[in-house]
Amino acid sequence: MIVAGLVVTGVFLGLGTWQVERRVWKLDLIDRVEARIRAEPAPAPGPEEWAGLTAASAEYRRVQLTGRFAYDRATLIQAVTARGPGFWVLVPLATDRGFTVLVNRGFVPTEARERTARAAGEPDGEVTVTGLLRLTEPGGAFLRHNDPAADRWYSRDVAAIAGARGIDGTPNEVAPYFVDADAAPNPGGLPVGGLTVVAFHNNHLVYALTWYALALMTAAALIYALRGSRRIPVADGPPFVDLTGR
Repeated sequence: MIVAGLVVTGVFLGLGTWQVERRVWKLDLIDRVEARIRAEPAPAPGPEEWAGLTAASAEYRRVQLTGRFAYDRATLIQAVTARGPGFWVLVPLATDRGFTVLVNRGFVPTEARERTARAAGEPDGEVTVTGLLRLTEPGGAFLRHNDPAADRWYSRDVAAIAGARGIDGTPNEVAPYFVDADAAPNPGGLPVGGLTVVAFHNNHLVYALTWYALALMTAAALIYALRGSRRIPVADGPPFVDLTGR
């Protein structure tokens, strides 16, 4: 029992310490992301940088790119936002630097899913887009897998969308990321950009205190059990009874 109690206490202490370390990491991540989204936009990473892109080094970096949209190859991804249910409009942008980036131009409500409903928001010619770099979202959403054959999309899977739209084998390589356009208004009002939710759950302190409390309670219970075991009297045998009457 003593060994088991010590092991359980040690496990709880270890989990509490791990949550403290996770909290330090999360606070650092929040600080880095806050700095990125408030920084001046930098050129979107080119092919020479793609291999080194990670969430830690690039996610939510504020970038800018110039090129021409291929509106006829737009992809609608189901979305639920503060404006209600609808779709993200993901459109390939052939940049003036010789590669293609999928740009999430923003949100449209369900009733505006047809291209004709947002035609006013498709300006001709070269455009400059500013937004946040996001890494690809392969596979789909929770319990809802992308179905390219049926053109049903629940996540912004860059490789799958590029393949489905026939742009993965073009001379302009497709970047392994997409860009969420900022809130700069589009002609006609649609799509609506700037709806990226940048939020990180940070409950690590609560978790750490919970694990430490469990460790303390386990240790207290162990001490109580050990003290109680020492107080139990040990009988030497039944009392002697003289039945002879002498």
